[in-house]
Amino acid sequence: MEPVIDFRPGVSREARRFAAFMRTAVRPMFAYGPMRPSMLRLAMLLDLGAPMVMRPPRGTEIGRVRLGDFHGEWVRPAGGSGARVILYLHGGGFFCCGLRTHRGLVARIAERSDAVAFSVAYRQLPTAPLAMSMADALAAYRWILDQGCDPERLVIAGDSAGAYLAFTTVIAARDAGLPVPAGIVGLSPLTDLDHEVRASYEYTRRDAYIPAHRLGALKRLLLAGMEPDAVVSPCDRDLRGLPPVFMLAGSREALRWDAELMAGRLAEAGVPHLLQIWEEQVHVFPAFAGAVPEGRQAIEEIGSFVRARTSSHPLGVVA
Repeated sequence: MEPVIDFRPGVSREARRFAAFMRTAVRPMFAYGPMRPSMLRLAMLLDLGAPMVMRPPRGTEIGRVRLGDFHGEWVRPAGGSGARVILYLHGGGFFCCGLRTHRGLVARIAERSDAVAFSVAYRQLPTAPLAMSMADALAAYRWILDQGCDPERLVIAGDSAGAYLAFTTVIAARDAGLPVPAGIVGLSPLTDLDHEVRASYEYTRRDAYIPAHRLGALKRLLLAGMEPDAVVSPCDRDLRGLPPVFMLAGSREALRWDAELMAGRLAEAGVPHLLQIWEEQVHVFPAFAGAVPEGRQAIEEIGSFVRARTSSHPLGVVA
């Protein structure tokens, strides 16, 4: 089975301008800020200012839920039927972003999917290593199932680091004998912690705002106090038995490497999948749908996948 990759050509003027803005205004902060706990705590403040620029659509209802040592929130778009559920895991390199930064994206995906979403505020660096983030994601999945959610009406989704958790959660659920969801969605997915291999990828240095050379330091923080082989990247796990997967990435972002690698591994495992590569889009471009028309188009594609996978009579791998 060959990897299924669909190249989406064409880039809007708005997308080019936005990429230029991210390259000049955002990349320097990630590229040159010290990768130490004090700096990571400052990065967490990004979530507090997010509501000013990352607003959800009008009429979206939010309901907070406490889950032991972490929490989450229900995101209900106006007019949504609630016939299907999306468990969403936000990105941010395991050290920044949160429910507020991703509320607009999650609400738009839920709206176009005719779904409600449960967005998870899993614990992150500098106080929680990767293993704890993974444990929280799996606990949230168990909780959703305990609420009576039909796994055939459930899709797990995430962007960047959140996509890493989406894959590890489904793999852990399968290994624990739990039912797997109807599908997995990965936006610019991080699937490989081997930063040295990615460093040789032709687009790594062209990424608009993700400085891939910092991933080595981030990995050391994520795995602090753990055995080197304690955490195996999703791309290196046994992927057999996973549900259909939909992924997308920008053509000039560092994590295109991860997305293409994962597509190849899914093909080897016989897992139905589709990877869309969008020309010249930035990392997790659907999050910027308010500024980039391709982001809105991508959210429509995600919604089609979710609806197809969770309908009473699935239409296939993707719509």
